[in-house]
Amino acid sequence: MKLRDAPSSCPSLWRSLPCPPAELRLDLVLSSGQTFRWWESSPGAWTGVLGERVWTLRQDRDRLWYTVYGEEEEEEEEDGRPAKAAKLDGAETDQILHDYFQLDVELPALYRTWGAADPLFRKVANDFPGVRVLRQDPVECLLSFICTSNNHISRITAMIERLCSAFGRRLCHLDTRPVHAFPSLSALTGADAEAQLRALGFGYRAKFVSGSARAIAEGLGAEGLHQLRSVPYAEARRVLCTLPGVGTKVADCVCLMALDKAEAVPVDTHVWRIARQRYGAVLGGKSLTPRAHQEIGDFFRGLWGSRAGWAQAVLFCADLRKGQELASSRDGAQGDQGQDSHGDGPP
Repeated sequence: MKLRDAPSSCPSLWRSLPCPPAELRLDLVLSSGQTFRWWESSPGAWTGVLGERVWTLRQDRDRLWYTVYGEEEEEEEEDGRPAKAAKLDGAETDQILHDYFQLDVELPALYRTWGAADPLFRKVANDFPGVRVLRQDPVECLLSFICTSNNHISRITAMIERLCSAFGRRLCHLDTRPVHAFPSLSALTGADAEAQLRALGFGYRAKFVSGSARAIAEGLGAEGLHQLRSVPYAEARRVLCTLPGVGTKVADCVCLMALDKAEAVPVDTHVWRIARQRYGAVLGGKSLTPRAHQEIGDFFRGLWGSRAGWAQAVLFCADLRKGQELASSRDGAQGDQGQDSHGDGPP
C-alpha cells in the first residue's frame, strides 16, 4: 500500500504474534458484521482503525503479522492537549491485538466442546474455523450497533465511514484515502449533531446515535460504560436498554462484543428462525418479544454453555458466507439485501 507524502504516516516495521488459523481467521472475523472499520486493502491484508491507530494485518501460516501507521501532524485540541496518541512500543501493540482478538481464549477446545454437544455446529465448524468474538471499545460498539437496525453490512460500513469522516479526528492518509478515528462522545453531542447525521443519511437512527452519545456523556460517561464489564450480564443489559435506540438485540451485541458477556446471545428474526427450524425449539410464541429473546438465549446457553454467544457467532458467520455465495451466483442478484443483513438489528 502506498502512502501519501507524509513521513509521519509511514508504517513501522512489521511484527508478528503466534496465531494459527484454527485460532483466528481474519477474513471471517473482520467481515462478518462484528465490526465495520476494517477493509481488505490488498489480497489477504486487512486495514482498519483500532485504539485510535491505523493497522494493517495479514496472516502467514501460524503467525499474525501487523504494522501500525504513524499519525500525521495535527493541530492541538481546543483544550491545548496534543491531538496525537502517544507512541507505543512493540509489547504494547502486541497486547492491544491480543486483547482485541481475545487470544487468551483457546478456540479449538471450544469448537470441540460445542461440536460434541451439537451435531449442527459440528457439521458447520470444519468449514469455518477461527471465528472468534472481538473485544471492542464499548462506546464505538454501542453507537455502531445502533446503526444496524433494519440495515445490511455494506450499508452500515459506509454509514460508519461517513460518521468517522465527519466527526472523528483524522489519523493519516493511506494512498489518497483519509482515515479517521471513531468520534468522541463530545463530538456527537453538539446541538446540530442530529441534523448533521440526518444529512449523512442516518435517517431515524440519527436521533438515537446523538441521543445515546448525550445520555452516556451526561450519565455513566465512557468510563462508566467500560465498567459494565465487571457487572453481571443481566445488569449490563438492563443499563444499556435505558439508552435511546437500544433494545434487547443491540444490548446483547454490545454485551457480547464489548462487555465480556460471552453468554449473551443476540437474537433477531434470523436467529429465532434457526432455533425453530433447525433445532426444533418451540420458543417465544408468534412474535419476537423480550420474553422470546430470553427463552431463545436460554435455549442456546443450555446447548452451548457459558460461551454461547461465541458459538452463535460461528453459525451466523457460516450462514452469512453461504448466503453471500448464493447471492453472487445469481446473475444480477443483490446480495446486500439478503444474507448480508442485520435485519431488525445486529447479528
